[in-house]
Amino acid sequence: MGSNKYQITLLLPLSLIIILFLSSTSAQLRQNFYANICPDVENIVRRAVKTKFDQTFVTVPATIRLLFHDCMVSGCDASVIVASTPGNTAEKDHPDNLSLAGDGFDTVIKAKAAVDAVAGCTNRVSCADILVMAARDVIALAGGPSYPVELGRFDGLTSTAASVEGNLPQPTFNLNQLNAMFASRGLSQTDMIALSGNFSFEFSNKRVKKCKCCFIYHMMENGAACHTVGFSHCSKFANRIYNFSSSNPVDPTLDRQYATQLQNMCPRDVDPQIAIDMDPTTPRQFDNAYFRNLQNGKGLFTSDQSLFTDSRSKPTVNLWASNSQIFNQAFIEAMTKLGRVGVKTRLNGNIRVDCGKFN
Repeated sequence: MGSNKYQITLLLPLSLIIILFLSSTSAQLRQNFYANICPDVENIVRRAVKTKFDQTFVTVPATIRLLFHDCMVSGCDASVIVASTPGNTAEKDHPDNLSLAGDGFDTVIKAKAAVDAVAGCTNRVSCADILVMAARDVIALAGGPSYPVELGRFDGLTSTAASVEGNLPQPTFNLNQLNAMFASRGLSQTDMIALSGNFSFEFSNKRVKKCKCCFIYHMMENGAACHTVGFSHCSKFANRIYNFSSSNPVDPTLDRQYATQLQNMCPRDVDPQIAIDMDPTTPRQFDNAYFRNLQNGKGLFTSDQSLFTDSRSKPTVNLWASNSQIFNQAFIEAMTKLGRVGVKTRLNGNIRVDCGKFN
């Protein structure tokens, strides 16, 4: 009998195993989780985020990007915030995370301090939950939807650079690669497209230098910066405008005028620290312009434009390009599902006193 049970378990499809795992780890999550613990926590975090936002708009993409990089690697457990020590290289120091903007980390740290300063709330709210709340709040501050968030996460107990490898989408990914990576985390193609419109998939360890001939320095590039409000280093798409193929130096899916504009902003000998806006139309606004840009051949990365050129995802791009309300709802659903990935419990997590180091 025991052997038969074992065989049945082996026959369970991977998708079902993922669903069962996500259901068990997300069961503890609920809205208003802190109602009887720290009842005003969401307002406290919102005020701290607004203060940071008023100091710099980079707060928006930096915080969103931080959440994405956190959830995609080890689950939503704030492990990306932990600093390296002499005996351990943490997630934040993996090459794919070196360009995570300090403003994202600072947003969470300041919000944590604001929460802990309130009597009864000290060390009662996890860094992981604060990051989720902060991401929701910066989206609203950039003109996007505000939505209720599920809370109840505990902070992770490990953070290693090695765990990052192969767990973040790359700018050269096609639809199959994107779908596979997101599906392994319980996210559908629709979720992936919604998050692609708001998370940049570019990676760089370069510091950003302001470009005098283009609108930049609004957002931080890469896995958790919004495509609708992000920017990228020239080196990450140079192949599309100079060396796409022997017969087509410029990627034929790029709008010709846009390609010329990119070449003017990113000449062959450009400073590698120069970056440009991912959204050439509304770089400081959370909206559905990203999808209209794809329709017009203005997706900056191969991973962007493939969403429109592939017949499986093109209908979704077209729908959201024409209806921001439907896109916003899909985005809220995708963010909620992303927030359920790899949630830690009391058994494998705790609440950190300092978000940047383990207790």
